[in-house]
Amino acid sequence: MSSEKNYHALIPDKIFMGAAADVESMVKNEGIDVIVDLRGEATECAYPAANAKWIQIPLADNAAVPQEKAFEQAIRAVTEAYHQNKKVAFHCGGGKGRTGTVAAGTLLALGLSSTLDEAEAKAKSIRNIIDIKPSQKESLKKLYPDK
Repeated sequence: MSSEKNYHALIPDKIFMGAAADVESMVKNEGIDVIVDLRGEATECAYPAANAKWIQIPLADNAAVPQEKAFEQAIRAVTEAYHQNKKVAFHCGGGKGRTGTVAAGTLLALGLSSTLDEAEAKAKSIRNIIDIKPSQKESLKKLYPDK
């Protein structure tokens, strides 16, 4: 078991993001209460021994059409856990596309970024491997049309 931190804190001590391989470390290092799993391909929590609530919101990384309803659901799950003072982690397979999209959306939803470009830049400054795909950005534009 590696307790190496390959994941990142979107909001220090509250909201964490990473890849599926990072879930065990996030749970053990941060005391995660809620895990939001963005992998449509998942059949169970990436760390089944976690004593945390597992919420699966299936998203496709290379969807041809925007998936704004699923992204909206994922962003809501993260922000609701945050507002309930729970430690929340969210992840996809590699922690780049789906995770980056939810990170940018969460920053917008919490009012920590005022534009979509600012939210994406802030998320990338925290986790530099984030790579929001065009259809994912389209989903955010539909969810936050005035941003």
